[in-house]
Amino acid sequence: MSTSSSSGKQHARHSSSYAKSRPAPMPASPIRRSHSDQMVEESSALPISENPQAAQRPRASSSSSQPTAKTPARSFYVRSFHGQLDPAQYSSSAGLRDQTAELAAFALSDNASFLGSSPPSSTTSSDDGYPDVIEEVSEPVTPEGSEHDQPGDPAISELTAMIQNSSGEQEEDHTPKKDTSHKKTLNRPTSSGMLVSSEADERTALLGARKTDTVKYGRVTDIECQNYPDKRDAGVRQKLRTSVNKLRSCGYVLSHPKTWSARAIYREAIVHPASLLPAVFLGLLLNILDALSYGMILFPLGNEIFDGLGSDGIAMFYVSTIVAQVVYSSGGSIFRGGIGSEMIEVVPFFHKMAFTILHKVGEQNPKSVLATTILSFAVSAILTGVVFFLMGACKLGLLVSFFPRHILIGCIGGVGWFLVATGVEVAARLPGNLEYNMGTLKQLFRGDTVALWTIPLSLAITLHIVQRFVKSNMLVGSYFVAVVAIFYFFKFALGISMETMHTGGWVFDPPPAGHPWYHFYTLYDVKAVDWEALADTIPTMFALTFFGILHVPINVPALGVSTGEDNLNVNRELVAHGVSNCVSGLFGSVQNYLVYTNSLLFMDSGGNDRLAGLLLAGCTFGLLIAGPAIIGYIPIMVVGALIFLLGLELLEEALVGTWGKVHKLEYATIVIIVVTMGAWDFVIGIFVGIVLAALSFVLETSRRTAIRATYSGEIAKSLVRRPPVQLKFLRETGHQIFLIKLSGFLFFGTIVGVENRIRALLADDAFRDRPLRFLVLDMAQINGIDYSAAEAFTRIDRLLKKRGVELVISSLDVDGEIGQALRSVGLFAEDASVEIFPDLNVALEHCENKLLTALYRQQEQRRTKRIASHLDVPRSRPQELSSSYKAEFMGSSPRRNHLHQVAQTTLDEDRFSTAKWQTFKQPLPLMLQIFAEVSEKNEDFWFRATKYFERIVYPKGCVLFNVGDQPNGFFLLEEGLLRCEYDWPQGRYTELIVAGRPCGELPFFSQTPRTATMVAEKDSITWRLDAKSWHEMQVHDPDVAQELLVISLRLTKERMDAVTSYILTTAG
Repeated sequence: MSTSSSSGKQHARHSSSYAKSRPAPMPASPIRRSHSDQMVEESSALPISENPQAAQRPRASSSSSQPTAKTPARSFYVRSFHGQLDPAQYSSSAGLRDQTAELAAFALSDNASFLGSSPPSSTTSSDDGYPDVIEEVSEPVTPEGSEHDQPGDPAISELTAMIQNSSGEQEEDHTPKKDTSHKKTLNRPTSSGMLVSSEADERTALLGARKTDTVKYGRVTDIECQNYPDKRDAGVRQKLRTSVNKLRSCGYVLSHPKTWSARAIYREAIVHPASLLPAVFLGLLLNILDALSYGMILFPLGNEIFDGLGSDGIAMFYVSTIVAQVVYSSGGSIFRGGIGSEMIEVVPFFHKMAFTILHKVGEQNPKSVLATTILSFAVSAILTGVVFFLMGACKLGLLVSFFPRHILIGCIGGVGWFLVATGVEVAARLPGNLEYNMGTLKQLFRGDTVALWTIPLSLAITLHIVQRFVKSNMLVGSYFVAVVAIFYFFKFALGISMETMHTGGWVFDPPPAGHPWYHFYTLYDVKAVDWEALADTIPTMFALTFFGILHVPINVPALGVSTGEDNLNVNRELVAHGVSNCVSGLFGSVQNYLVYTNSLLFMDSGGNDRLAGLLLAGCTFGLLIAGPAIIGYIPIMVVGALIFLLGLELLEEALVGTWGKVHKLEYATIVIIVVTMGAWDFVIGIFVGIVLAALSFVLETSRRTAIRATYSGEIAKSLVRRPPVQLKFLRETGHQIFLIKLSGFLFFGTIVGVENRIRALLADDAFRDRPLRFLVLDMAQINGIDYSAAEAFTRIDRLLKKRGVELVISSLDVDGEIGQALRSVGLFAEDASVEIFPDLNVALEHCENKLLTALYRQQEQRRTKRIASHLDVPRSRPQELSSSYKAEFMGSSPRRNHLHQVAQTTLDEDRFSTAKWQTFKQPLPLMLQIFAEVSEKNEDFWFRATKYFERIVYPKGCVLFNVGDQPNGFFLLEEGLLRCEYDWPQGRYTELIVAGRPCGELPFFSQTPRTATMVAEKDSITWRLDAKSWHEMQVHDPDVAQELLVISLRLTKERMDAVTSYILTTAG
């Protein structure tokens, strides 16, 4: 016998006889009130006592008075509660356990003494003379201050009073007992001895001296990374220490020439840089192409004021690119070969700001227009940098991932539309913006214009097609180099002068003489800035910033996946972007970011080195110093083709790449955003996208039901091990319990489906075919609720009250966010009748107990009828009495009708009546009661097994056995209540074993360790078959032992069916 079993046996009392006694009734609560509100069920007139909601559960009132809010019938009324709200609390579990235990006691015997010495209380007038009417009473009460309140009094119990009384006008308010959770204390080891380590020599002792370990907590590395505050500081200190050590090492090497090595100098200063030159050349070519494609169009060149600023746009592009490259290659980014460049997406917003300022200031003041415009560009770069830096510093890198991706794709398509339109403007040399009218169309198809933009468009389409078949990093650069070479071949072959080329629009006009690379700095003039016009561009700046910050948290992880970088930190990259943009803005330039495509090409060509990035920045600076003179020799068709190529690729990504991959509603959103941005305005397009994203989210989410699963009480059952007669009754009446498991976030869109489903259950035809008594809403999978959904629960409660259906809410934390939301709308108000339970098992147990009271009320009325038949009572007009009863019964509800019929059928078919077993001595009646459904043997057979069972009494709270103990017996519970606790890695649940049921059979007969802990929930009387008696039974009565083995397998099968059903129900 295990230690825990021995401990339990010390508390047990052995006796040969035991006076039958029932659990003491629960003491009446000092808080009592009467309920005058009665509810009407269906459309027929019913007696008040029929309604299960006639007696409502009282709740503890608030300490201060508060006004009563009455909700009108219309559903759109917003409830407003003022003052202190009623505290929400769970329904009483103590009274529920008493009900469960006493219902099991009724199943063991129909002796009148179980029902008390007094006759049944008189019912309402509608029930006089009709003993077979089944009343549906929610809960009974013990009168306050009654003499039966004393423990051990043999008077009627709480459940007996509920069965005898047709309706209770008062209830007991059971204050739930909160389980005290014992926190596990982590005992840290004390200081232990440690060996003193030193360099060993010939005098070193074999056993070193010990000293006390003085290392304090926090000084040793936290291998579980639990010391979060110190971890960040330690990381910063470690980085600073590493940097200082590197600088110190470099300084030492530079100051000590003797440490120099000619081979190392040759390898690091010549060979290694030379190996990076091909990648640097490719990166330089990409920078040139990007500068020509969208650096040159940084200003709206179609306007006369901005016409000559193409070279300034290229210079600003180079400055931004150099700053970004230095920041990323110096250690700001984890990508050693990352390429920084100007954001192409900012160009449409720059044009928007330029035209906003132009319209505000006017064309008559070009100096102010230029000064305000270029200052707005720099300010927007600083604003973008600040936002980037704050997001990275505040660890908000993953915040952007919650933004809908299809909105970003729509914005990318809008940028593609803009680039195609800009390509037409640049290539066709239009005097203004591309306008969608007949005048612009006629100008585009003039003889001297059509070739200017169709040739670049054809070149871009041709390259786009070639890229599908040729996969080479050098394709784009080689293609445009070849285009330039062919262009100048025909120029020299035909003898066309450069003046003719400039006049005809084939080559860009050269910048004015003495136009240095830093010319754009001369445009800054604080005195000429129109601050009011600058303020008008702030909304566009924020829209630009919002659109810019969407790219980094998307491009950076994508680059990490492509390069296999496992130590990627998005927040670090955001900080680096913040620094590079702020520095770029302070240098008077524009936004920049880490370019995915260019970085991937640069790394693949051998540039995955920080030195390569710094060399690229130096070469780009050389291009910047060379000045803008080269612009006068660049063919416009090359720049136009580059712009067309980028625009077509972005349009393809947005409109073609998403076709068939996204939802139709999302694709429509993408198209609307592209059209809005291209035809109207970029800022408006972003806001339209956000609005459409919100609408599509509501529509899509509303179409997905919040109902995870639904079960009737025939399938969803509690884990209480009940007697067979009760299980039979619950199988027939279980459909009066309906369980709805909710999941997800409940808001105004998803709660509509839940409410409609409940309305369908309460419709006349559905309710007539399937009358409900309890509606259980399980909230285990709910992760949030808004006010509209919480307010809908009050409407659901009103709907259920009209039908007399009790609302039960399970798996709800009354102190949590969801519980507080439901409390705020008054669902748990003092006059409410909603039952709340912490888990689904207890909620189902509550509903089953309510149904079982109808069964034993019918049994009590039968007993009363039998007693009355032995009395000489004159019976007048029997035929009239019968017809009156039929009239009343036919007018009752379908729910009562069904309960009445099932109760009569269950009691009539109970062939194993306990009346004939009352004269037998225990444990024979208990065995016959338990084994009746699983064995065909009679009382003579089981009488031989009684001598092997030992009677043991366990007081409340005593532990019969613990999980992992060796089995010490097979138990039959005669009286009381046992609780079986299972604690598995997958979860924890509890079973209740009521009187008249066995327990512990599987581990005992299979000789395996206990899988649960058994505790006496109430004072319990058990009959135990221990290992020694089992061995004797196998020797002297092998047929009885064999029958017990068969019975144990059948009982285990029933138990596993119940547990599996409950687990699948909770997981469904």
